[in-house]
Amino acid sequence: MNEKRLNFLPRFFLHLFIIIVSIIWITPTLGLFISSFRSRDAVLSSGWWTVFTQFFNFSQFTMDNYVQVVTASGMGRAFLNSLIITIPSTIITVAVAAFAAYAFACMEFPGRQILFTIVVGLLVVPIQMTLIPILRIYNTMGLAGTFHGIWLAHAGYGLPLAIFLIRNFFSALPDDIFESAFLDGASYHTAFFRLALPLSVPVLASVVIFQFLWVWNDLLVALIYLGGTEQVAPVTLRLSSLVNSLGQNWHLLTAAAFISMILPLIVFFSLQRYFVRGILAGSVKG
Repeated sequence: MNEKRLNFLPRFFLHLFIIIVSIIWITPTLGLFISSFRSRDAVLSSGWWTVFTQFFNFSQFTMDNYVQVVTASGMGRAFLNSLIITIPSTIITVAVAAFAAYAFACMEFPGRQILFTIVVGLLVVPIQMTLIPILRIYNTMGLAGTFHGIWLAHAGYGLPLAIFLIRNFFSALPDDIFESAFLDGASYHTAFFRLALPLSVPVLASVVIFQFLWVWNDLLVALIYLGGTEQVAPVTLRLSSLVNSLGQNWHLLTAAAFISMILPLIVFFSLQRYFVRGILAGSVKG
């Protein structure tokens, strides 16, 4: 009985610690969410936590913040621009990384390890070092301020990590599966589409989460390569301009910030069951 109590106590304190950390972590988001529905007078007169003591005071809640942000502040166009930027950037990165990772993991060719080492080394190269050189190339080629340019930039920055993760997953797959397929006459093309891709759903979902969240929340790359043009500006650029233009009306900023959070949250929670499996894959072998 004493041994069971001793085993129970560490788990109890661990669960208690996780609950406390989770509450601390979610509190700012909860405050942002509640403030986004409160009127300007309510936000200026009291803190967001007072809604729990005045729960039935519905006069302080309104949808005007969201209506003003989406219509008057141009967030609707910025939201669409973010989708146009993020979805192709994620698809290009995952597609190219899957092909490259399969080649590094399953195909023999001269210089394979050297090339993979170079790819892994690119993970430690700061993005800031590449901004000005690539911007000059973009200006010469006419890609600055275009969606095509930002797609290529985000894909290039995301490929090293994506290739690394997917390659480790492919390396952890049993060799017998591919050997049996090759003995039955399957080509590398067939083995990739019929075996590797269906088995790699967890790691592909993890890469999608990483790339989607990074591109959606990016401000620096979009600011440099798009230049803040309103027609192509994503949500992050629009929010940064709202901070300057609506500094006194920050109740609108809460609504604008929460609009920018909705889609990343949907993507993460819809793919989270694959997240841990994809990250841990290949951690032993690879």
